[in-house]
Amino acid sequence: MDTSKVLAEFLGDDGFPVEWKDEAEKKLFWFYDDNHIPFPVSPMFFSMDGWWGPTCEYLFRRFDVDSGVKWHGKRINGYVYTAIEPRAPKDAEEAGKYYGWVMPTYATNFLDWWENRYLPEVLLNFKYIDNFDTENATLPELMIYLEEMVDIQERNFRLHWILNWAQFTASMGFGGAVSELIGEVDQDIMGKVNVSRADRNWDSLKALWVLKNEVAADPDLNTLFRGTKPEEIRAKLESTSKGKAFVQKVVAYSKEFGYKAIYTHEYVFPLYVEDQTPIFGQIKSYLESDFNYNSVYDKCIKEQDDAIAYLRDKMVGKSAEDIKKFEDALDLNLKMLPLTPDHHFYFDQGTYARMRLVLLSVGRKMVKDGLLDTADDIMFLEYEQLRRYVGDPDIYPGRKIIADEKAAKIVAEKQIPKDWVGTVTQQNMYEEPYHTLWGYPEKFEREQSGDKVAGVIAGLPASPGTVEGIARVVRSTDEFDEVQQGDIIVCIMTNPAWVVVFSKIAGIVTDSGGVLSHSAVVAREFMLPAVVGTSSATKEIKTGDRISVDGDTGVVKILSSSKTIF
Repeated sequence: MDTSKVLAEFLGDDGFPVEWKDEAEKKLFWFYDDNHIPFPVSPMFFSMDGWWGPTCEYLFRRFDVDSGVKWHGKRINGYVYTAIEPRAPKDAEEAGKYYGWVMPTYATNFLDWWENRYLPEVLLNFKYIDNFDTENATLPELMIYLEEMVDIQERNFRLHWILNWAQFTASMGFGGAVSELIGEVDQDIMGKVNVSRADRNWDSLKALWVLKNEVAADPDLNTLFRGTKPEEIRAKLESTSKGKAFVQKVVAYSKEFGYKAIYTHEYVFPLYVEDQTPIFGQIKSYLESDFNYNSVYDKCIKEQDDAIAYLRDKMVGKSAEDIKKFEDALDLNLKMLPLTPDHHFYFDQGTYARMRLVLLSVGRKMVKDGLLDTADDIMFLEYEQLRRYVGDPDIYPGRKIIADEKAAKIVAEKQIPKDWVGTVTQQNMYEEPYHTLWGYPEKFEREQSGDKVAGVIAGLPASPGTVEGIARVVRSTDEFDEVQQGDIIVCIMTNPAWVVVFSKIAGIVTDSGGVLSHSAVVAREFMLPAVVGTSSATKEIKTGDRISVDGDTGVVKILSSSKTIF
């Protein structure tokens, strides 16, 4: 097959202009990163290379991954697009042999490396960042503190990729063993097997549930939470000694689990550890839905046990050698599964969150020195621009750059991003594996077919089951309190900060993501019908619409429309 065959091309038009650096850029498949950053990206985050760039180049080099050599980022009309640069065919063939040869060793040994080498390193660096005396530091000292955090972020995302690929190999190895020894198995069964039994995500949910139970058991706290808006709860609690004590428990919770924001892959959003309002809102949500952690967890684990028992029944009568092969692959897969939520906790959440706090500490000092109006203005500078500005503030046009970027952001917010730009080839659409996390090739095929039925939205089946209910379009944590029991949430994407609303919804529909996205994985854990990667659900569905969600086929239907906003 001709892997270079061009299937489609979009190089820009008047409605969505694209500036190209060179001809080589035009030949790549650039997809909109709505799975991580569905909004105009801040100059600071983009200039730090996000999750693409140098650490991905390291990934391709370290593992000799045959599908690519670099993962580029490009800011187009304010939005992040990324593209994977493929290896030359002959190089890919040779690289693939080394990759296949070495990866099983990563899968087998990584858990020991993580527990005894990598995680202690991560925690030691976090301790340094969290305990630095930012209030009494000079601006040069704070800039060096930032340089240290830049190094930590790059190191942590190198570890992120080592972890990611080691676990991917263990998961693929288990899937391969099942295919070889049992044959084709319903993906619902495999999805129920691939659930972590103990991780920081479960810890966070349980700790929040404990706080909820304390409120539920106290008539005064219970009445206050149920009758107060989330943004007003803290002030009312602090009017009594009992309330003050509870606030301190929430603050302690935030210091352990609050290094996250509503959208993780950015520096611009307030963290739960900075402002505990979302946590108070989550406790209120748990009260109203009567969330029972043990019930959810036990049901999830029972589903996993039943799925494993089903597979073991299929192994009855196999040779001792085959049974050992199955059990070894299963055991390794189960041991590695907690690394998915844990790496989100330490890397995607914890690392980016700490970079935000470091940048804000620099920003606050710059405000005192008259270089910024607010600490958050630092996010409108690129990393190198910041260095130029503090190094020569009398000459470098830092304030003008910030003003220009603020104006550009307003323009970008009115733009509707294209799903992709550049050139689609047989290779980058059907052979490169990683872009499947964004819902390709199905998203591309839907677009090319042009088939569209009024009131019907197609996506990817992410979690089985069907449900009908009222749609609730959710764009931020500020809207979590509006979600009612039994609603179907419709959103661009989710991340671990959204888990709390899963306790009271009946289903989920997203614009972005694939079957391994956060939304899909958590929906399967909570056993909620889910359709992901629709591209347009938040544009076509309005809050108050009655919709049906078919998690088996990936089809969402608008059954009736409502102009009422509940």
